[in-house]
Amino acid sequence: MKKEISYLERLELISECKEKFEKYLKKELDLIKVECPLFVKSSSGLQDTLTGVEKAISFEKGSERFEIVHSLAKWKRSALGKYGFPVHKGLLTEMRAIRKDEEVDELHSLYVEQWDWEKVITKEDRTTDYLKKIVKSIYKSIKKTEVDLSSKGVKIDLADKVYFIDSQELEDMYPDKTPKEREELIVKEYKTVFIMRIGGKLKSGIPHDLRSPDYDDWELDGDLLVYSSTLDKAVEISSMGIRVDEDSLYKQLELSDSLERLELPFHKGIMEHKIPLTIGGGIGISRILMLLLDTDHIACVQASAWDKDTLKILKTKKIL
Repeated sequence: MKKEISYLERLELISECKEKFEKYLKKELDLIKVECPLFVKSSSGLQDTLTGVEKAISFEKGSERFEIVHSLAKWKRSALGKYGFPVHKGLLTEMRAIRKDEEVDELHSLYVEQWDWEKVITKEDRTTDYLKKIVKSIYKSIKKTEVDLSSKGVKIDLADKVYFIDSQELEDMYPDKTPKEREELIVKEYKTVFIMRIGGKLKSGIPHDLRSPDYDDWELDGDLLVYSSTLDKAVEISSMGIRVDEDSLYKQLELSDSLERLELPFHKGIMEHKIPLTIGGGIGISRILMLLLDTDHIACVQASAWDKDTLKILKTKKIL
């Protein structure tokens, strides 16, 4: 940010940034805005298990157990089928969640807010080329929002295009580095990078990152990362992918020793072709705001609660 702004000016910019980005994203991907649940039934199979170690906050009502969602990856796909969305039409919603096990730092808090989107595709769309096309459309929405904000005195100079690289290619380039170290190196070089094929094991026997086995196809997914000069590090903006079909679902559940999930309603729907083929992902609201408003801590753009140690760090900042 090239000039100092007041607290109220920042609030106005946050609102404008969200409004502009949503408008462009809906147009680029042909999405409609919908409401979404804060929690789902534990028995539905709709909970996103993320890496498999995060524990959801849950409660009971009568004989039913409910869980606050980690994300809406499965709910969105089910909703597209339930409400009969046509091919290449999709939905956009604002997901809110609490991840109580999150390690809090300048990019993470216990409170998660993201744009969750999903659209119906065909079997022929399940290709790397189609995935890249959608990634470029998302980044185009970010760039358009950047241009709009520049008239408000906000200037960050994002890269003009996305650099695509396969996770195995990245490991081959930096075999002695950890996956996170590889991300930093490639993003500092190309500024905006989409790392493809995340979830499955690489030649080293280690996956680039962990992914739940029952929403993204590990051969057709990835992460969008952008370099923040303010933080001097890579910032993950979006995790997304073409979703599993019946073959990749079975394969990934088998690799994860989780075949028992095939008895859950959501998984049965995929195996029986009752749930449509889709592509989707999550885009961090706070991450987009941090990037486009050039802030150095998530507390500057997100209203959350902070522990004493974090509050000491934030003492000089205009936190929400």
